[in-house]
Amino acid sequence: MGKRKQSKLSQVKENVKSNLVESLELPMDIMYGSVIITAMGRNQVLVENYKGIIEYTQEKIRLQTKTCQVTIQGKRLLVEYYTNEEMKITGYIQGIIYGT
Repeated sequence: MGKRKQSKLSQVKENVKSNLVESLELPMDIMYGSVIITAMGRNQVLVENYKGIIEYTQEKIRLQTKTCQVTIQGKRLLVEYYTNEEMKITGYIQGIIYGT
């Protein structure tokens, strides 16, 4: 199959998926595996739908998600707990950066 046909086919699949999500009013994170980040003040972040930890220091925690990388920057950062679905990061949170 040529690149053009593959591209068109993947675009059609994405449109069908998008229409299905909208018409059934499904949460986007379920269908697309989107990362969910909940910041609770400046001292706590809950991350859902991550794939793995790429970098872990007291100043930076970089995570791989299905669609991008997410970096939590701060001071005295600590992964308080993690499961296959979620992770709790505590410390002084200075920023959350989305990358490719």
